[in-house]
Amino acid sequence: MTRRFLTVFMILAILLASCSHPSQIISTSAPTNASASGDPLTQARLRIKHIVVIMQENRSFDHYFGTYPGADGFPVQNGQFTVCINDPITGQCVYPFHDPADKNYGGPHGQKDASADINGGKMDGFIAQAERGKKGCQASLDPACGGTSITDVMGYHDAREIPNYWTYAENFVLQDRMFEPNASWSLPQHLFMVSEWSAICSQAGDPMSCINALQSPQDPPDLQVKNGTPTPVNPDYAWTDLTYLLFKNNVSWKYYVQTGTQPDCADDAADCPPVHQDSKTPGIWNPLPFFDTVKQDGQLQNITDVTNFYKDAHAGTLPAISWITPSGANSEHPDSLVSDGQAWTTSLINAVMQGPDWDSTVMFLSWDDWGGFYDHVVPPQVDQNGYGLRVPGLVISPYAKKGFIDHQTLSQDAYVKFMEDLFLGGQRIDPATDGRPDPRPDVRENASQLGNLILDFDFNQSPRPPLVLSVQPAPGPASIP
Repeated sequence: MTRRFLTVFMILAILLASCSHPSQIISTSAPTNASASGDPLTQARLRIKHIVVIMQENRSFDHYFGTYPGADGFPVQNGQFTVCINDPITGQCVYPFHDPADKNYGGPHGQKDASADINGGKMDGFIAQAERGKKGCQASLDPACGGTSITDVMGYHDAREIPNYWTYAENFVLQDRMFEPNASWSLPQHLFMVSEWSAICSQAGDPMSCINALQSPQDPPDLQVKNGTPTPVNPDYAWTDLTYLLFKNNVSWKYYVQTGTQPDCADDAADCPPVHQDSKTPGIWNPLPFFDTVKQDGQLQNITDVTNFYKDAHAGTLPAISWITPSGANSEHPDSLVSDGQAWTTSLINAVMQGPDWDSTVMFLSWDDWGGFYDHVVPPQVDQNGYGLRVPGLVISPYAKKGFIDHQTLSQDAYVKFMEDLFLGGQRIDPATDGRPDPRPDVRENASQLGNLILDFDFNQSPRPPLVLSVQPAPGPASIP
């Protein structure tokens, strides 16, 4: 009896002690170092509950980080740039130069422009393409425009113009081999961002009727002539996108759209007036409403205004997957102001950092294409669609390595791969396994060249505190070539 009484007493004492310290039993924050175990992917699944992709517009890596210390930026010898591009008008070879202008113009950036800029690996077509670009457009944001008669594609920014982006690189992770997934413009990239393919379908609702379309997937909406009258015709994106797998596996997602205007003309046309966009207006940056899967799964309400992102971040109700796209004014898409885009992006990142989900979130910040700006790195050839040119990539998270430069070969396909690895057990958008076969050329997430974002994290470190920055920062110091 005495031994049984002592045993019961000890059990009660342990329970009472545990109840007085509930954090020892249940933790709603990220696991402590002691509780994190196993390989990095296992640790990531324990710690990361929210992935946020912020997709800005039209900047090459060299244009923003070509002079960042330790990164694969402009080639330099004895403090001087060693690369220059011939200007066919003046006959002079133009070296990279610091551009303090807040408004840039870039160059045309469709499929043919990517091919001409790369020029078989010579990487010397940028000035010629910019000078051939259409001038005096109604909407200087369209991808056929080249800005002014004086090109700025060899110009670069540093901490003097983009201090917050350089601060994020210094404190988190900068990726210096991040490539656009497709060698083309905004709509194909945004289709890749959510579905890993850009296509056009001849039969509504039939994924097998879709064919590869790197440059000209049907735009939302497309103007077709019927009985002599141009009539808007909505596209039907019948192939499989990531939301189909997320819905099947009860993984929450939202696609946040900023109300305003969209850049780029329909079908990469030469000129067009500004086009309105909002969360209920499908467009070049908002293609999900025309995916069959989104409509059939009753997920259209997940496409929402970006004001709801701020609310979700503040309330701690972020979904597992968030995509965020800006309006033209805040996009950094030439000729929108760099400072406006940086301020808006900073406000998004601050919202997460100041909310309760910071300790369980990773934010991926990138730019959807190169915008005609110079970059010296030859893109790897993966398939007939890309990769496209190199763009900046940043990883911001309490578990991101501090001041780390990731030299892996990456494309924005890596975001989809990371989402699938964390939330879908590694399942891919794969016609052979996803239950909705389509004739896409390959499974991009499985490309042998593609690195793994898991290497950008240190899950043995305690969650790092937020780094809240001013949306109107003072200029940083000049960089040294």
